[in-house]
Amino acid sequence: MSKHTCIILTFFLFSLSNLLAQDLSLIISGSNNQENTIINSLEYKKKHPNYNSIINEVDTVAQKLIKTGYIDYEQSPIKKLNDTVFKIKLKLNTKYNLIKINYNNSVIDKKIIDEISKNSFEHYFIIPFKNIEKTLETINNKISNNGFPFSKIKLSNLKKESKNSLTANLIILKGGNKRSLDKITIKGYEKFPKSYLKRFLKIKTQKKFNIEEINRKMTTLKSLGFAEQTKNPEALFTKDSTTLYIYLKKIQNNAFDGFLGFNTNEETNKIDFNGYINLKLNNNLNYGESFNLIYKSDESQQKNFEINLNLPYLFSTPIGTELSLQILKRDSSFTSVSQKANLFYQLTPKSKIFLGVEGVESNNLLNNELNLDIEDYNSNNINLKYIFENANNTSNLFRLNSKINLELSFGKRKTENLTEEQEKYSIDAFYTFKINKKNSFYTRIQAATKNSETYFENELFRFGGINSIRGFQENSILANKFYVFNTEYRYELNKNLYSYTIIDFSNYENKISNTKENLYGFGLGFGLLTRAGLLKFNFANGKSENQNFVFSNSKIHISLVSFF
Repeated sequence: MSKHTCIILTFFLFSLSNLLAQDLSLIISGSNNQENTIINSLEYKKKHPNYNSIINEVDTVAQKLIKTGYIDYEQSPIKKLNDTVFKIKLKLNTKYNLIKINYNNSVIDKKIIDEISKNSFEHYFIIPFKNIEKTLETINNKISNNGFPFSKIKLSNLKKESKNSLTANLIILKGGNKRSLDKITIKGYEKFPKSYLKRFLKIKTQKKFNIEEINRKMTTLKSLGFAEQTKNPEALFTKDSTTLYIYLKKIQNNAFDGFLGFNTNEETNKIDFNGYINLKLNNNLNYGESFNLIYKSDESQQKNFEINLNLPYLFSTPIGTELSLQILKRDSSFTSVSQKANLFYQLTPKSKIFLGVEGVESNNLLNNELNLDIEDYNSNNINLKYIFENANNTSNLFRLNSKINLELSFGKRKTENLTEEQEKYSIDAFYTFKINKKNSFYTRIQAATKNSETYFENELFRFGGINSIRGFQENSILANKFYVFNTEYRYELNKNLYSYTIIDFSNYENKISNTKENLYGFGLGFGLLTRAGLLKFNFANGKSENQNFVFSNSKIHISLVSFF
């Protein structure tokens, strides 16, 4: 082969490859400038890899025109202008803006029609033509969710009503008799408490079958904590029954929370240790029950022991019970025993309301001549409580996004010589403001007040420390009235580590000692999610309004929350 022939062949192959690699162009035009503007507003695709793509795009444009009301449009054949350019001409003709749809009100409830059309009447309704597809889909979903999952819907006898409107008949095929839910089968976590299925998720048999409502109810499972959905529910339809399959997985939701605190004793200049243990056991018996045990010991020789048992949905009723016992011992000064019994009702998946009674017995362990502010007493109270919890399902560092615990108590306190009426109010609430992905601001308010003619030291509120105002000794502050405002600016370094600032403020009143003052706490801390759990470290210094900061008064607290 000559050199000249090789050059010609190379040039030919290069030109052919360029030609084959070129995109094809599509031009769609109308019969006038106004139609051109309408067609261009559809933003059709102008460049295509092959001719089949052009044909598909023309079909797409045609469907868009029909949906917007140009059902009488005319289309000319596709014209090839050259090797890469194709053109088609359309004539849009009349645009239909409205459609009148006739319906049978014995087949479909007028309430459904009223929801989808502002112009609804006894036997027909009017909607914009462009909304036909969405409207028919909505109607079919309403019928399907009313117990007819196999329903079909269509328009028939379409014709012109006026210059810019059409009319049609609505045909509904319900596909058999109305379906109700006959049986519920749980797969995966077969021992899931049936009372939660009925009372918490509110999914019950003998109710009309509505898969949309069932899916919505299943989302509330996220706030439960001890179970999660592995896939969406499915239904099995036979000739005369409907079975729902729910797919669940059990989640271990037990928690161990403990902390160790230490500071320098001002009198001995030695390190004092204090701490607490908080054990929470949830749903270990597959009943939905919870058991909570708390033990605290602090540097003021005060020991506190609490147990709490929560039993939901007693005998498959919507009512649950909460039983608690608290024993408080202050060195050799006094002991107090509190017993509570509450009934509660689950208002929503996130909130409960409680009503119950409380009995308190406190005994003075000292000679009354040594401390006249401690007295033997008994009290009986009626309690009303409300709890709201909003779980955070997007973070392992922060399990709750917000919480409210509001409690009211009314009763009488009896001593050997006197009976007095008393009232007690308390609130513990927090909320986390999400600034962005890594930054958030945590706020918490704790407040309590006791109203009485007289007060004893062994009945006052006790606060201070890691779970109230930080930088102070645990439960070292006595008050008949107080509030604590905690704030933390949190920065997440990664999904397992965050740092935070501590700025706390408190005000309290103690009528026994005639004390009323402000308290401040400042510090820093971090939280680290490890295999053992969430490890938290904070360093805080507290002072009163008439006191200077003393570095040796700083408190270091280390806590570990482990889930198992």
